[in-house]
Amino acid sequence: MAEVVVPLTVRDLTEADLPACAWYGNATGLASVAEAVQRARRGEVDYLAVCPPSGLPVAVGGIDYTKPPGGATIWQLSVQAELRSCGIGTVLIEALEQRARNRGLTWVELGVDDNRSRPQALYERLGYTVTGTEPGSWNEEAADGSTTLYKTTITLLRKQLT
Repeated sequence: MAEVVVPLTVRDLTEADLPACAWYGNATGLASVAEAVQRARRGEVDYLAVCPPSGLPVAVGGIDYTKPPGGATIWQLSVQAELRSCGIGTVLIEALEQRARNRGLTWVELGVDDNRSRPQALYERLGYTVTGTEPGSWNEEAADGSTTLYKTTITLLRKQLT
């Protein structure tokens, strides 16, 4: 099999990009992305898109500067399912870390659902270390529109920025 190299750009996600992000998830998930774009306008967060030459987002994620004090939280990371394990998530995380450095921050953190070990392995490869756990819960929407409360443990990871 031949390897194909596709150039990627990282830029701010805009409201105009939201229709192209249907791969992100259900309506509730997309609404949270739309809210994050609004927060970015206020300077509370940066919310980025990774795009191939088409300009359409294939990965999105944000960094929240409002918490915790002295650092920032990377959150809502997602790569289009068909393109996972291609290095796109690494490009996104590194861009978010650079945004934190540009603001003079020296560390960032993120949380990962204990039931999803694959993302945690990526974060640890990128230099994140476990700092603790906390309970997590959120409503998950089923295909029929019903919601159920999902409960889990979140592993917290932190990285010192250089």
